[in-house]
Amino acid sequence: MYPKISDQLFMSIDSGDEKAAGIEYKSRVADLVEDSMLIEIPLQEGTGTTKRLYVGDELSVYFISEGGTKNYFNTYVLGFKEDVIRMVRIRKPDADMITTVQRRSFFRVNAELELAVKTESMTRFVARTDDVGGGGLSFFCDANYAVKEGEALSCWILVPYKNGNLEHVPFKGEVVRVNKVENGRLHSMVKFTSISDMERQKLIRYCFERQMDFRNR
Repeated sequence: MYPKISDQLFMSIDSGDEKAAGIEYKSRVADLVEDSMLIEIPLQEGTGTTKRLYVGDELSVYFISEGGTKNYFNTYVLGFKEDVIRMVRIRKPDADMITTVQRRSFFRVNAELELAVKTESMTRFVARTDDVGGGGLSFFCDANYAVKEGEALSCWILVPYKNGNLEHVPFKGEVVRVNKVENGRLHSMVKFTSISDMERQKLIRYCFERQMDFRNR
């Protein structure tokens, strides 16, 4: 499903600057053509400041369709069009490159990512994830870092993208299940209880890239 003319788009600009990449902008679809979209100049959420884009800028975008479904895709700036207002031309993604995500319906992918954990008792440790998704994750840790079902955790996860960028994604979660596995380690499943839409989008983008890698093997 593609956005329609006048639909709002919410986006972040892929950047090596972690702070800049975390800023959310909004725009509106002005026109759709065969292989591109024309959008209004993006405005920063909260301040209304315009964002100057350049040809080649990579964008992580989502739009909301009927029923509150969020639809995510990645694209880049192709050029500009001068009309009554200046518009930005971005590449129209292939239909199968748009990830449709409904509330409580996030797919997960196997991934060994670095996870920093802080427990309710202020114990801190670094673990490796087993899988990751937009709604939660699971991780392995040594038994001496005993986490309990129902425990609240404060974490960040290091997310690498195919273009070489790295993102630190913070979230709060709740342990929903803990199992002992080989070598006495613990396997803990966590659901997100507090994560911003933009941070969740970063994880969904990573999952989508991983899914495409699996399909192409």
